[in-house]
Parts: sequence; C-alpha cells; structure tokens
Amino acid sequence: MPPLDHEHPVDPDRVARARYSLINGEDAGRLAGLLGLIQDPVRSRVLFALSAADELCVGDLAIALQASEDAVSYALKLLRTAGLVQFRKAGRVVFYRLGDGFPHELLEHCLRELLTIARKESP
Repeated sequence: MPPLDHEHPVDPDRVARARYSLINGEDAGRLAGLLGLIQDPVRSRVLFALSAADELCVGDLAIALQASEDAVSYALKLLRTAGLVQFRKAGRVVFYRLGDGFPHELLEHCLRELLTIARKESP
C-alpha cells in the first residue's frame, strides 16, 4: 500500500456521520441478496408489471413481458419466496400481486431514476 500524503481521518465528523448511518453487515447481506434477486430482467419486469396492473396471472404476465410462461413462473417463485410477491387463487387461476407493504416508490422513483442516470453515464 502506498504511503499516505495526509493523516486520516481528514474529516472526523464526516467519518463519524458515515459510520453512524451504515447498515449492519447482516442487513447489507440481505439487501445485496434482494438487489441480486431483481437484477434478472424477467424478475424486475414482473415487479414493474404488477405495480402497474395490481395483479395478473402467469399467462397474462407472460404476454405483458413477452416472455415464456416457464420464465415468468420461475421468476414469480423466487419473488414469492423472498416475500416480494403474493398470490391468491380463484378456482384454477392463480393471481399474483406485489407483497403487502412493497415499496412502490422503489420501482416508480428509485429504479426508474437509476435507469435515467445510467443512460446519461453510458458511452
């Protein structure tokens, strides 16, 4: 490691604020897992579709996403296991919706804003 040209911390107050606002390692691991879960295009698109339509069955989600029913079913299984998606049965049809308390603002503001920022940064 190269020698430092100044002493650390340069700004102890900011270091203290940063340290105070950190999430713990366990929560950071859970967050990384959730972000990894939605990194898949089908899974992230399922979340956006359910946010817009309230609830849909697998077949309708597949049509909306232009994806196979198998891909959508697998995505829903993973999202359901993580608690991000819930379902209800109506006879033989299963309808999926975002989980209770799902932060819709996450999709509609944060993730869309990240896409906008990423587009500006792209070469």
